[in-house]
Amino acid sequence: MQLKRRICALLLLLFLLQTKAFATETKMLIPGGHTVGIKAYAQGLVVSGVEKDSPAEKAGLRQGDILLDANSVEQLREQMKNNTQLTLSVLRGGETKTISFCPAIKEGKRHLGAYVRDSVAGIGTVTYYDAENSTFGALGHGISDFSGTQTLPISGGEVVSSAVREVVRGVSGTAGRLKGEFDTSKTLGVILKNTDKGIFGAAEAPTIEPIPIANTEEIHAGKAQIYSNVKADQVEMYDIEIVKCYDGRQSHGRDMLIRITDEELLKTTGGIVQGMSGSPIIQDGKLVGAVTHVLVHDPSLGYGIYIENMLDAAA
Repeated sequence: MQLKRRICALLLLLFLLQTKAFATETKMLIPGGHTVGIKAYAQGLVVSGVEKDSPAEKAGLRQGDILLDANSVEQLREQMKNNTQLTLSVLRGGETKTISFCPAIKEGKRHLGAYVRDSVAGIGTVTYYDAENSTFGALGHGISDFSGTQTLPISGGEVVSSAVREVVRGVSGTAGRLKGEFDTSKTLGVILKNTDKGIFGAAEAPTIEPIPIANTEEIHAGKAQIYSNVKADQVEMYDIEIVKCYDGRQSHGRDMLIRITDEELLKTTGGIVQGMSGSPIIQDGKLVGAVTHVLVHDPSLGYGIYIENMLDAAA
């Protein structure tokens, strides 16, 4: 009887140890750092500009509005062709409004007076690849509309191969940027989700050794590094400092205040520039997050997002 009790106790202890080991298993991800060309297709039409004194302006249409009732310019034209008065559902600041207007006649055709697009494109940086499920995360913030006030609702998109051809250095008062050259023949992945914490999708992971992610509680002020691609197609490691860590539940993608300390990177870019968003941040050998924003008054300073927050948004 005592032997049976000992065996049961031993089995229970072994089960608890295995359960604890499973529960504390660390997520492993492949850090990115390479720029990619990004093209996202909007759910609707994005207003990129409005003509002065046009029917669109008089009706209250603004840059950054998203027209939800049309998925292509041709569809919008057809609607104007068949209706002397048009009523459209417009997404603005996360809220849906209804706008009515009468198209003007210009050169024999009905005219709205708004410039619209069904897609947006730009350059950004991949933060991580997850080899287990062939997924990726990038940017650390969402793709926004032309006004920059709301995350763009998308129906899909793709990331393609790119290389940096020019760097516009950031200076106090003006944000710098990376200018990339896209190779649309080399699709690296598809975009499935656009959130305020990054874009996420499916892609084959490169054959690079993964590293563990850091729990938010492990991240601390002090030395760290970023992987970034600011020259041609080369990904290099640069020194930074995590100045301060914030409460990630309320920081809206500004979880860490970071400072670029690497002299070579400061010489090349002036600090953080547009296109570097998504550059993975490494501390103590772990992936802790990604670069997201620059402080325009001092390009050496900016913000980063915790990797756990990106993974939560991707789930």
